[in-house]
Amino acid sequence: MKTLLIVSFLALQLAPVAMAQTSKPAASTTANRVQTANGPLEGTSAASGIRMFKGVPYAAPPVGDLRWKAPQPVKNWTDVRQAKDFGPRAMQLPLFGDMNFRSNGVSEDCLYLNVWTPAKTGKERLPVLVYFYGGGFVAGDGSEPRYDGEAMARRGIVAVTVNYRLGVFGFMAHPELTKESPQHASGNYGLLDQSAALRWVQQNIAAFGGDPKKVTIGGESAGSFSVSAQMASPLSKGLIAGAIGESGSLLSLQPPTTLVQAEQNGVAFGTALGATSLAALRALPATQLLEATGKPGATRFSTIVDGYFFPSSPTEIFTSGQQAHVPLLVGWNSQEMNAGAVLGKEKPTPETFAQAVQKLYGDRSNEVLKVYAATNETEAEQAATDLASDRFIAYGTWKWAEVHGKTGGKQVYRYLYARPRPAMTPEMGNATAGLAGGVVKQTDPNAPKAPPARGAVHSAEIEYALGNLATNKVYAWTPDDYKVSETMQKYFANFIKTGNPNGTGLPQWPAANGSNAVQVMYLDVTTRAEPEKNRARYLLLEQTAAK
Repeated sequence: MKTLLIVSFLALQLAPVAMAQTSKPAASTTANRVQTANGPLEGTSAASGIRMFKGVPYAAPPVGDLRWKAPQPVKNWTDVRQAKDFGPRAMQLPLFGDMNFRSNGVSEDCLYLNVWTPAKTGKERLPVLVYFYGGGFVAGDGSEPRYDGEAMARRGIVAVTVNYRLGVFGFMAHPELTKESPQHASGNYGLLDQSAALRWVQQNIAAFGGDPKKVTIGGESAGSFSVSAQMASPLSKGLIAGAIGESGSLLSLQPPTTLVQAEQNGVAFGTALGATSLAALRALPATQLLEATGKPGATRFSTIVDGYFFPSSPTEIFTSGQQAHVPLLVGWNSQEMNAGAVLGKEKPTPETFAQAVQKLYGDRSNEVLKVYAATNETEAEQAATDLASDRFIAYGTWKWAEVHGKTGGKQVYRYLYARPRPAMTPEMGNATAGLAGGVVKQTDPNAPKAPPARGAVHSAEIEYALGNLATNKVYAWTPDDYKVSETMQKYFANFIKTGNPNGTGLPQWPAANGSNAVQVMYLDVTTRAEPEKNRARYLLLEQTAAK
């Protein structure tokens, strides 16, 4: 039954894709036309005057023999290409209830980007933000309203969102792929897509009024991992002037997957489908490959140390100072994961927490319990939440900031985002929403409810940072929420423009470059800088992981 539902979903989602690819001569005025290196585009204008160009191809469709190959150049066109609708999103299953798409179905033909610009001509040389979506490298899209670029464009920034390949299409390695590659590497196609988009920006963004010398890359979750990846790769580090990372990096507690391991995973995946050669895998319908990734126990494909995009592990690259030497604004949220990730179904008590830590850390559990201390139920739930959040994503983000502050040669600005979301709107009161978007899923009223948030959950800051609270109809936003959003937007905009988030009317945000008195900006209704409090936790997690 599950398989039938997935196939039905895919059929519905794939149906409109062909229509999205058409390119018709324009009959309207030239006010919204731009000449790119590949051909002329015509977009639209918002009521604010911001010009928008959607569904712009930055690489050839990665289909047929181009499936699992590095992105190839776009074929030029001569007629005016309509850029008024989002292109199709990358192949993905409906995995996250918080994702609300405006794109026209899913397709392997997904390498499109979107541009919002306040510039009226190509001579203005405005700073640029290129934003990569999150979704665990298995879902997401540049059309999601939470990433909409209009609000940032109103602050004098050319904003770009980028689609990139996901899951098996974006990250599968295979011995035959490695053999056919001129670089003797395979996998990481989604990251190569992002790099190709950055090269497109260098070549074309001036036509939209942007300055190719002032390109800041940003992203949340998998998008933040992507930012750390592009900084580390020799293919991209010369294409960017600044970086913003929201919750996540590749400098994590888990050792990176090697090319050999990833190749074995690719062979096993193909064998399970009866496809024992690369030719057989390329001959399979995209929907069959995608459906296979949704089965229980299916291989999870993600970033690998391939010897090409990553000559060595990202941690080694950053530690040795070989990454892009650019300013970094980076942080995470106060509740990236809930206590259940550590406690399971156990009620939070000092005893259950100690038992869970013992299972995780064995003879080092007493050390862990000292830095995640709990003497009552409230403290136990908070300690479990903190440990789960640190293990999930906070440690890796901290490590990125820590190492880049020492070897990157530029300022690092750290934040902790602490504003919990408000209550849901009345009409959403009997439903449950995903973490960040406008799609709401009904649930069994008798089902056990998730514990209430103890802080700002994973991805909660996106709409605040990018000025898109109003696009999310799930929550009853308050004046305080808009205050936090205004503050965060100003910090981000200042950083994109100058490499420094500080500006008039904002609390001073000190740099945090690896000193023993690191200052962290706490982003909340009362935004303030405070000394780092939890360094001992991250150092201990690092030691236990190394052992």
